[in-house]
Amino acid sequence: MTDTDRSIQGVAKTVSEILANQKYAIDYYQREYKWQAKQLRELIGDLTAKFQDSYDPSHARGDVASYPTYFLGSIIISKKGRELYVVDGQQRLTSLTLFLVYLRHLQKQSQTTVAIDQLVYSEEYGIKSFNLDVPDRNSCMESLFEQGAYEPVAEDPESVHTLVDRYSEIDGLFPDELKTRALPFFIDWLTKRVQLVEITAYTDDDAYAIFETMNDRGLRLTSADMLKGYLLANMHDGAPRTAANELWRARLRTLNDYDEDTDADFLKTWLRSQYASSIRERRRDAKPQDWDRIGTEFHRWVRENREEIGLVSKDEFFHFVDKNFEFYSTQYENIIRATSREFDPESPLRFVRYNADLGFTLQNQLLLAPLNPNDPEDIVEQKIELVGRFINILLAWRIWNFRSTAYSTMQYAMFLAMRDIRGLDVPELRETLYQRLAEEKETFDNNNRLLMHQQNRSQLHKILARITDYVTVESGQVSNYIELTNGKKIRYEVEHIWADHYERHRDEFNHETEFAEHRNRIGGLLLLPKQFNASYGDDEYVSKVKHYFGQNALAASLNSLSYEKNPGFRSFVTRTSLGFRPYDKFTREAIIERSELYREIAKYVWNPEDLLTIG
Repeated sequence: MTDTDRSIQGVAKTVSEILANQKYAIDYYQREYKWQAKQLRELIGDLTAKFQDSYDPSHARGDVASYPTYFLGSIIISKKGRELYVVDGQQRLTSLTLFLVYLRHLQKQSQTTVAIDQLVYSEEYGIKSFNLDVPDRNSCMESLFEQGAYEPVAEDPESVHTLVDRYSEIDGLFPDELKTRALPFFIDWLTKRVQLVEITAYTDDDAYAIFETMNDRGLRLTSADMLKGYLLANMHDGAPRTAANELWRARLRTLNDYDEDTDADFLKTWLRSQYASSIRERRRDAKPQDWDRIGTEFHRWVRENREEIGLVSKDEFFHFVDKNFEFYSTQYENIIRATSREFDPESPLRFVRYNADLGFTLQNQLLLAPLNPNDPEDIVEQKIELVGRFINILLAWRIWNFRSTAYSTMQYAMFLAMRDIRGLDVPELRETLYQRLAEEKETFDNNNRLLMHQQNRSQLHKILARITDYVTVESGQVSNYIELTNGKKIRYEVEHIWADHYERHRDEFNHETEFAEHRNRIGGLLLLPKQFNASYGDDEYVSKVKHYFGQNALAASLNSLSYEKNPGFRSFVTRTSLGFRPYDKFTREAIIERSELYREIAKYVWNPEDLLTIG
């Protein structure tokens, strides 16, 4: 190869050209897959929105070839002989691979399929391997590829847990209207019309020099930068513009200290919460509306809707930043802190944490919606608590009834709720949210057979944590919610009271499937330290129950000592008349009885009447 051949090359390639029958290695020091829910949400949201801009149900698949191409960014490759190493872009390529695996499984329900296996793995000399070749992920990826699920084990690296979490979220992010007839059209478009620029260098030094240059903060003009430029350009020159510029920079710098791209997340959330009056209709040929466009091009949307926002005079542009931007960015920071900093079980913002722990990423726009820049601090907190409680009750009811809480499922309803509560005072907000809950058709009363399965395990962990914490606090002890949700050193797991031994229960069940169904009922589950499960998890109940007394209050309630030596717990049981009792044996009837107890506790934890006590 000549020196010219070894020069740095940048070529626009489709997803298919990048991934088909290629092999990419990733150096050990950057193998961690770190994308969180918001990055995956934005990727899939951007891709599906751009596709829907062009797709029409009347089109033939061949028409996809004329759809506009979509640029998904760049990746940097270091080529060492025949080996290709990803220097920058592995987060995006890994996420695309997960997405393709999901689409592969989704196609199994379709009469028309598109060949995409070769984008995920390839075969050489009779040996199959994944195109993104990271050895410590292979068992996970193979299971996701073949079964669409994987249960991480203790030895798995953090990246594997992240892979499983992100994969589990994809179905909720992918729009329902694209899951049937439009599916092959979308896959054609994704693989043939979506492009990345592949920049190839032939030495690591060149590759990393490119990486550093492209990620230099001073060289990238973001949507936030463009919006700031537009707003400042329309203010009075001199002191107002200088003050607004300094405020803007300081506030967004503070937000980005929490996480990368928090500035853009805030601007989208703020603008949606206060100004979006429409959203894409739920039909195939619908076009993006306010809510959708703010999510993809908020800087352009503000320019086009300046009068509706109230941006007419230079003074209004200044106050938009000096008053509105400052207020909402401060409240957004408080919301972010409630999800990421020390948990206060007495804070009105505790429900923000509960909702975030359930993976509900739509809450922030609802939390900002009723706020007014003139609201004093106590009113702001009352409004946030009202909205947080409302969301938390709604999520708990949906989870209890096996209803999805995923982004794509909930976004339309949450947009309507956001629009309806915008700017309300506390009494109006309280009544509106209470009435919305009263109109819900599914509550805890609709399901007395809540079961744990692979898809709801994480959410039931949080549900059990709230139930356990409620019993703990009401028994006079300190809240242990953070510990139960693995916010401290001890790792808790959902533990079955029954070990997975059907032969121990043959006298109660005719079939193993019936045993498994009862074993997974909510009343047959506890949250216990991982080390406890390792020591006693396989034991029979009569052996384990002796050790439950030393665990959390809910687990301890199985042991008769709780009713003899825990006056706080006894007082709680007397006060509520909840059906607690100890069990010497844990039978089929005990699981059914205990499941009903958990349901009754849940009605205390998630009680709509609590909204009426605020303010």
